[in-house]
Amino acid sequence: MNIHRRVCLYNACMKMVAQNRRARYDYEVIETVEAGIVLTGSEAKSCRRGHVNLSGSYVSFHDGRPVLKGAGISKYAFSGPGVGHEEHRDRLLLLKKNELAKLRRGSEQKGMSIIPLEVRAGKFIKIIVGLGRGRKKADKRETIKTREIARRLREKREI
Repeated sequence: MNIHRRVCLYNACMKMVAQNRRARYDYEVIETVEAGIVLTGSEAKSCRRGHVNLSGSYVSFHDGRPVLKGAGISKYAFSGPGVGHEEHRDRLLLLKKNELAKLRRGSEQKGMSIIPLEVRAGKFIKIIVGLGRGRKKADKRETIKTREIARRLREKREI
């Protein structure tokens, strides 16, 4: 019972630091996976302060390992001169073998890609990646329409 309690406490202290809202609009997310990310010290501090930009980023495989490309982590404001990191460097993702195999199989299918959805920070910094299929323009219009209808129905109930 004590172990379960720690897990609940761990999940409760994770704070969402950055979100890729455009990804949920442009892609139909089929499955999500939580992955660790390899960062330097200044990158980790900057992430905890919320200076992460996921727009336009994606995950690809390099030598059989998942790599986050195109994500921007701003330089830590309180680091000294000459200390820091490159903002848009490639970062390794840490996944379990079965999760890695599942993402690899999914990304090999036609039209499927792996996209970062959000970054969470707590004791560790985690990134939520999703396996998604790109939406067509008509699909995007349809989702907007259903969202508008749902909003109107909610407003009528409130009145």
